[in-house]
Amino acid sequence: MSHSHPLVFRPHPLVLVGVVTLSSLMCSCAAIDRISKIGEAPKLSSIDNPTAAPGYKPVQMPMPTPQPASYNPNSLWRNGSRAFFKDQRARQIGDILTVIVNFTDKAAIANETQRSRSNTEDSGITDFLGSKTIKNPATSLLPGRLLTADSTMSNDGKGSVNRQEALQTNVAAVVTQVLPNGNLVVEGKQEIRVNFEIRELIVAGIVRPEDIQSDNTIDSSKIAEARIAYGGRGQITDVQQPRYGQQVLDVLLPF
Repeated sequence: MSHSHPLVFRPHPLVLVGVVTLSSLMCSCAAIDRISKIGEAPKLSSIDNPTAAPGYKPVQMPMPTPQPASYNPNSLWRNGSRAFFKDQRARQIGDILTVIVNFTDKAAIANETQRSRSNTEDSGITDFLGSKTIKNPATSLLPGRLLTADSTMSNDGKGSVNRQEALQTNVAAVVTQVLPNGNLVVEGKQEIRVNFEIRELIVAGIVRPEDIQSDNTIDSSKIAEARIAYGGRGQITDVQQPRYGQQVLDVLLPF
């Protein structure tokens, strides 16, 4: 008879020392930084050029073949122009437009699976060879049933998802790049400080000049490769986040 033993995870002592040391260094650096800012409101980020930020990379997208500009005789219209009269909508690097963030997401999913099965196996020999010629003590030793097995299986699984998210706000974005086909790469960041908490909204993506309204606004649903981030930092966010040591253990511990 075999006995099953529970699986016990015993990390190497050097691994534990490394984890503790790393956690201590991270906590000490964060603690010193937080101690130096006790009683002060979190500082707002400086206004910088997005293209000069570390890790910034120009957006590259598939572009159509460039068409040479041509003018028709006795006409002021140029082939390939987007408009006859010039307007004040964003169209070149450095221009500003307003992004209307209107994000509403709702999902409701429910699944249920049921399965059952019942089996019965019974096989035997009613008259074993030579059983009638053997006396009663011997016949009692002969097998009457070779195999008897019963099995019953039942499985019932249920799952449901109910999610609802909504975000409605406006943010001004700056055109950081003009692609060869005329589409605009925009990026905007907004920070609001209330007491000791900062709320920041970041919007980035690619827009078509035709989708920009006459009042120089565009809906977030018309932004391709949209990147929208809404979060915060400050005292409330610090309390809601787990400690560094707990985060490290959550990553390393397999159980």
